[in-house]
Amino acid sequence: MKDLAPVARVLGMLLCLFSVALLLPLGISLAWRDGLWRLYAFSGLAIAALGAALWRGLRGQRRELLPRHGVILVTLAWLLLPLAAALPLWLALAFAGQQLSFTHVYFEAVSALTTTGATVLDGADRLPLSLNVWRTFLQWVGGMGILIMAMAVLPMLGVGGSQLFRAEAAGPIKDAKLTPRITETANGMWSVYVVVSAACALAFWAGGMRPMDALMHMFTTMSLGGLSPHDASFGYFDSPLLEGIAVLFMVLASCNFTLYFVALRKGKWRGLWRDPEARATVLALLGGGLVVSLLLWAKGTYDDPWQALRYGMFHAVSVATTTGFTSADYPHWPAFVPVFLLLLSGVATSAGSTGGGIKMVRMLILVKQARRELTRLVHPHAMQPVLLGGSVVDHRMIFSVLAFMLVYGATIIVLCMALLLTELDPLTAFSAVMASVNCTGTGPGTLGSGTTYAQLGDFQIWVCTLGMLLGRLEILSFVALLSPAFWRR
Repeated sequence: MKDLAPVARVLGMLLCLFSVALLLPLGISLAWRDGLWRLYAFSGLAIAALGAALWRGLRGQRRELLPRHGVILVTLAWLLLPLAAALPLWLALAFAGQQLSFTHVYFEAVSALTTTGATVLDGADRLPLSLNVWRTFLQWVGGMGILIMAMAVLPMLGVGGSQLFRAEAAGPIKDAKLTPRITETANGMWSVYVVVSAACALAFWAGGMRPMDALMHMFTTMSLGGLSPHDASFGYFDSPLLEGIAVLFMVLASCNFTLYFVALRKGKWRGLWRDPEARATVLALLGGGLVVSLLLWAKGTYDDPWQALRYGMFHAVSVATTTGFTSADYPHWPAFVPVFLLLLSGVATSAGSTGGGIKMVRMLILVKQARRELTRLVHPHAMQPVLLGGSVVDHRMIFSVLAFMLVYGATIIVLCMALLLTELDPLTAFSAVMASVNCTGTGPGTLGSGTTYAQLGDFQIWVCTLGMLLGRLEILSFVALLSPAFWRR
């Protein structure tokens, strides 16, 4: 336990940093006079007090974080930060007349911070504005990651951020060295995130949204989270222009933010399209949208080809990027469409983006490795390295991808079987697990658009909660903690 003291100290710092986020709903509550500001103030002070107690109580533990410390810290942070987020959520919902169990409140907080967008709440339009702002703001904070934000602060407090970056970053970018200092990298990624987010909010406002609607939908568009303050989601606006703006910024958010950072830093914008992962991500999204649109037109779901293109492209990009916005009841379209989009959500985002799933770079490496093995069947002695973007992919990265895919598939199977034990129908069980692990939120079956997860039992809710956490942790970090070798000195 003594070895965990540095982790607990940094966790205290994170709680103090997280408590600052409550200033936004507190300010909104004061401005709109909804009577909830005392609840946000109490929650913020309680979270800050707990964080300060951990930080000050363990101030003698100033050791550099080791790789194992980074894994433990990231896992504990994603387990405990939703608890902190759930406190003001539970108090505000109780004030608004919705008494939720701990299971449901924790699920809602996990869904927000992991940018999944699944919900157990009915009547989002009737919730206080400050509460909807808190829910959507949690997604924006969780999108780029509060831990990435912390990396800009921790070095100032005598805590190194390199191991935390390797444990938190998605996919192969964890080994990329964009700047000599992790602090500069974290600042750069968050700066780009804030600038693009501001452009998104202004675009929504110019497109016809009210200012607060523009702010909240910016939060959930840039984070690829998909929560909306309206039960009808984007169907509330019924605006092709707003849907087109959302598609543009969802595509931008699905690409690696480090590419934008490097392009701004070096002024080489052509490198964005030259990046194989970014190119494959955009082509998968737009190609998937065209396939869905053509199918909707061919099947007669929409007689007007432009209507088919409008709804097909919007829902394809929304679901595939793991956002989950809806403007139509897409789960009741031809069965191929919702299942195709749910599967596409597993691969159609880049490492370093705000999306979930296995990430496009892993799929590219997997396909290239499969192609190499097929070539070796015909030419056993051929030397054919796996190339990605003109560079040779290290064999350790290939093994890492293969291991991840194996654990990813096993996780899907185990969680699906757990839901099937509860007599849930197979389609809904598969949909719920895929939507949770890929952090998508919606899918075919009884959990489509217009429905909530409140219809599930407590055990089923916990299975989905575990799926969301595993998906956000990219599974391997959590599995590593279960290995006896991890805990040996």
